[in-house]
Amino acid sequence: MAKDESFDVVSEVDLQEVDNAYQQTRKELVQRYDLKDSKATIDFDKGSQRFTLVAPSEFVAQQVIDVLNTKLVRRKVDLKSVRWSKPEAASGMTVRLVGTLVQGIDKDTAGAIGKDIRALKLKNVKVQVEGDKLRIFSPKRDLLQEVITFLKEQDYGQPLQFVNYR
Repeated sequence: MAKDESFDVVSEVDLQEVDNAYQQTRKELVQRYDLKDSKATIDFDKGSQRFTLVAPSEFVAQQVIDVLNTKLVRRKVDLKSVRWSKPEAASGMTVRLVGTLVQGIDKDTAGAIGKDIRALKLKNVKVQVEGDKLRIFSPKRDLLQEVITFLKEQDYGQPLQFVNYR
């Protein structure tokens, strides 16, 4: 029997690039004329991988998110990797939003990806869930290329990377 080829499907974010984008956003909040006196603040906790944004209104909060998104895109961080909560009222007539970084593939998404791959009915393609990643096996590299192409066309609400192609 021939040795199976494989690759891993993961969802990872470079925390250093996210931190750099956060630092640039903080600088721009202090310097930009329309946001300078708005008293909007943004914090990033590397440990819990969360942004906390406090702004005087939803409009200003959206402007700060737009600035952060611009910085993230420039650093090649996929915008799907940050999930923002609904605006909630905070003290002093302000609103608070929490943005959480998406790291790893959760069970539900992994199940959906596996189900979609099996629905392709490609012969001898196997899917194995390993914690927060998926490993795809096949004796033929062409089939693995088909799976990668298929997954790039799908939207699972988070960025997917394809690593360890062997």
